Amino acid sequence: MRDQIDVINRRWRLARRPEGAVRREDFILDEAPLAPPLGQGKLLLRHELLLCAPTIRNWIGGRRESYYPTIEIGDPILAPAASRILFSDDPAWPVGALVVGLGTWQDYEWVSPEGRGLRVIPDGISSRAAMGLFGMNALTAYFGVIAVGRARKGETLLVSGAAGSVGAMAAQFGRILGCRVVGLCGSVEKARWLREDCGITSVIDYVREDVPDRLAALCPDGVDVVFDNVGGEFLHQALARTNRHGRIVLCGQIATYDVADPDAGRPLDMMRIIYGSITLSGFLLNDFSIDIPDAQKKIAEWAKQGLLAHREDLRDGFDSLPETFMALFNGGNQGTLLGRIADKQGRAL
Repeated sequence: MRDQIDVINRRWRLARRPEGAVRREDFILDEAPLAPPLGQGKLLLRHELLLCAPTIRNWIGGRRESYYPTIEIGDPILAPAASRILFSDDPAWPVGALVVGLGTWQDYEWVSPEGRGLRVIPDGISSRAAMGLFGMNALTAYFGVIAVGRARKGETLLVSGAAGSVGAMAAQFGRILGCRVVGLCGSVEKARWLREDCGITSVIDYVREDVPDRLAALCPDGVDVVFDNVGGEFLHQALARTNRHGRIVLCGQIATYDVADPDAGRPLDMMRIIYGSITLSGFLLNDFSIDIPDAQKKIAEWAKQGLLAHREDLRDGFDSLPETFMALFNGGNQGTLLGRIADKQGRAL
């Protein structure tokens, strides 16, 4: 049966390595018949939602590092995805089930479940919720604040990119834990949303305000935990306010993703880190994969209690995937940025 599946597959492939800002011309759109699978134990997936994650910019950049994938010229773009199983010969992966894991910018794909980190989503949870409130970004924030940052009641938590998909959840998890939260964002509307919807009363608009001055005013006793999505100059500013035995959680470096030389910039004040006994910790969601079900239950509990505000920026259309992705870097997105390429009935968008 697997060899008789006959569909035309739309694909976005990498046309060239971006230089500086990502452009539509860095990608190429084509259509091709879906090839049969290579080997046994494959699932056929129909991708519905694709998460636009900043780290994809690293994957298409061409730097061959062992710690993240490199997408080769001509290959489909990798992205976290919510997908439906269309074919399976394994009862552990039933046809029709919703799964999340690593997908690609194409309609259909044969995959090995182990190789893509797939997880079956329970009935009653939509693909949008699976990628949003209970998805990778929310879980990253949860483990970053609680397990890596070890934020505690009464501490000051500083969050960069606080109106973004990960940052907003990190800021709210800190608030729920009893931290005094200070969030950075880049617009009046984002600051309003943080204050009015997320309950983050101390907000810095880095476009309109002087960050070091505002940090000094809002954090006169320093910062205990930094949840950093941005890197660059912000990390220097945050380190200058970090208390002894402070913890800096390195979640992302979006300030360096879309620049010509990501290694440019001055080094951190290493002696301050040493004399302050300050910890800088990177992490990945996969580090906590065994604890994901418990984390999702806790997030669901807080959401049911009305303690969490969350929003998805859902954009329809396969043809516009590059523009949807580029919105990450021009400040045009509002919440978890998702590209929807098929509806619930599997019809192409």
